[in-house]
Amino acid sequence: MQFILTDIEGTTTDINFVHKVLFPHAAENLPAFVHANANDPTVAEALEQTKKTLIEENLPAESVDDLINGLLSWIEADRKHPALKNLQGLIWKEGYESGGFKGHVYPDVVLALERWKQAGYGLGIYSSGSVAAQKLLFGNSEYGDLNGFFSHYFDTNVGHKREVGSYQNIATQLGLPPGEILFLSDIQEELDAAQAAGMQCLQLLRLGTLPSMRHAGVGTFAEIE
Repeated sequence: MQFILTDIEGTTTDINFVHKVLFPHAAENLPAFVHANANDPTVAEALEQTKKTLIEENLPAESVDDLINGLLSWIEADRKHPALKNLQGLIWKEGYESGGFKGHVYPDVVLALERWKQAGYGLGIYSSGSVAAQKLLFGNSEYGDLNGFFSHYFDTNVGHKREVGSYQNIATQLGLPPGEILFLSDIQEELDAAQAAGMQCLQLLRLGTLPSMRHAGVGTFAEIE
């Protein structure tokens, strides 16, 4: 094994941080942020993507408020839409930089990253959140800036996390045989897809995680040899 690839939500990070801190912050601040930054090229592109999807789904998309309402409904549904992910990342950036919150990372993760980096393993992240949002979380964590541990970040631009092709794409980008990559996640279907692509897999059994009958599991990163 040469490379360790890890999920974030429910794996390195308490799922409650995402659902009870990050998502509510984005929902609360999204309307004002969009109105204030609608002419910014990045925001404008995300709004155009939002409009296109809403029209395709026969939903209101005439005004900026229609787009905001659509985006808020996607936050509530935890929809993995790239436009929403990009806007959330921008809003979270303001939250991190203002000191409103810090990224949660389990302490066993930090110790394992230090151990694995010293042992010469490559380390990377694969999350449905945008790469920018990933870097914000680890760069503004409760343990300081952890981005120096990671050489690669992947989001849904390589494919969705329950699709075999996504993991094949990651292996190709890393230039490694899939069997040389260990993927860590709490979600059985993600592990299924990674395993089908040829990767080694372990399930993280954080509090409340439903154990898989198809994959070996560990309670913390400290248990991973």
